[in-house]
Amino acid sequence: MLKLRPGKLDPDLLSRLLAENEIEDERVVVRPGVGRDVCAIRRGEKYLIAKTDPITFATSRIGWYVVHVNANDIATVGARPSWFLVTVLLPEKDTDEALVQGIWNDLRQALDGIDCELCGGHTEVTVGLDRPILVGQMLAEVDADRLVDKKSTRAGDRVLITKGAPVEGTAIMAFEKGDLLADSFSPDDVERAREFLEKPGISVLTEALAACDAGDVHAMHDPTEGGVATGLWELAKASHLGMLIHAKHIPLIEPGVSFCQELGLDPLGTISSGTLLICVDADNAEAIREAVRSQGIACRDIGEMRPEKEGIVLERDGKRVPMPTFPQDEISRLFK
Repeated sequence: MLKLRPGKLDPDLLSRLLAENEIEDERVVVRPGVGRDVCAIRRGEKYLIAKTDPITFATSRIGWYVVHVNANDIATVGARPSWFLVTVLLPEKDTDEALVQGIWNDLRQALDGIDCELCGGHTEVTVGLDRPILVGQMLAEVDADRLVDKKSTRAGDRVLITKGAPVEGTAIMAFEKGDLLADSFSPDDVERAREFLEKPGISVLTEALAACDAGDVHAMHDPTEGGVATGLWELAKASHLGMLIHAKHIPLIEPGVSFCQELGLDPLGTISSGTLLICVDADNAEAIREAVRSQGIACRDIGEMRPEKEGIVLERDGKRVPMPTFPQDEISRLFK
């Protein structure tokens, strides 16, 4: 039997597995599916939002990553993170008190920055690991009339993107593969890329809440593993719609794009937490773009949602092709 590659499960396999998962509790309103990264459970006039996500690529600043990656998906349904739990698995041969203290400091700094409480978790030194792995679980509440559900997306919606690609991947390359980049890039370039964790930043909380306050937001999605291209594909799949995206309008951020070229990676398939995809009513698109920009965050219109039968399409170099997807994130090839 063919072994699976590192990265996300094949979406067809995942869909088959989830089809066997019957949820009888009608209070579960947002349910698991391809492109659906949180669940929402009705509790009176509010929804409880729950999310879990691991950090498996990064080792430097891993505590910072695990908080913001989970908070980002909470933000995509219009909620503000409130409670956090974390499982910390540490490598048997390379763990000392300094490593533990560094992870703790990053966790605390990230949580304090978004006013979220650390409520529990688990820690252990684990046999068989070659790097730390952190698994976060984040909870929040949102008023029923504020929930952003991808089911609301419709043909004709504009697709907006914040910041560009690949935000998180740029930082990971600089932290984890700085030695490979040193021959072709200056120390200033590598150091600037490391700062991408905080500037432009891998959090999308500010822009997500600003967009929701400014107009009619139908869906939001945070492209992580598989990059912006896979994130767009997942957004369309979760909405049961097609999509036409213009590649020339997708902002590609330096030095991340040049790093990708040097290391042989496709920037559209490279992990990009910190980028936010937003589907909005066409009449509100400009107001929402301006609201995001007023927070000092770049925001561009890159295409529109189409009927499902038209497919998920990327227009590049004058040609329309199926949107590429990257079940194995490009960045993972650097860790083989």
